[in-house]
Amino acid sequence: MISSAFAQTAPGGAGGMDLMGLLPLILMFVLLYFLLLRPQMKRAKEHRNMLGALQKGDEVVTAGGTLGKVTNVGDSYVKLEIAPNVEITVQKQSVQTLLPKGSVKNAG
Repeated sequence: MISSAFAQTAPGGAGGMDLMGLLPLILMFVLLYFLLLRPQMKRAKEHRNMLGALQKGDEVVTAGGTLGKVTNVGDSYVKLEIAPNVEITVQKQSVQTLLPKGSVKNAG
């Protein structure tokens, strides 16, 4: 009356299914690299090159929005003249933008 129950075997081609299951995950990492990581690394490299090329007389904007002219460049710090006879010292990393010459005179 009661028949014996046998376990069924797994369907064939399970090895190929593993690769197809990982394909969306791999594509997500590729998109993440090209849409987020690569542009961020490019901007960081451009910022490092800009900081390395800073010299006396350059006009810059800091991360805090301070506009000034570079009067002295050190290894870690930069002195900016923000008004006649008013100088401040800021970290080199806080310099965000290098402006064209004459921007400080036009701003005030």
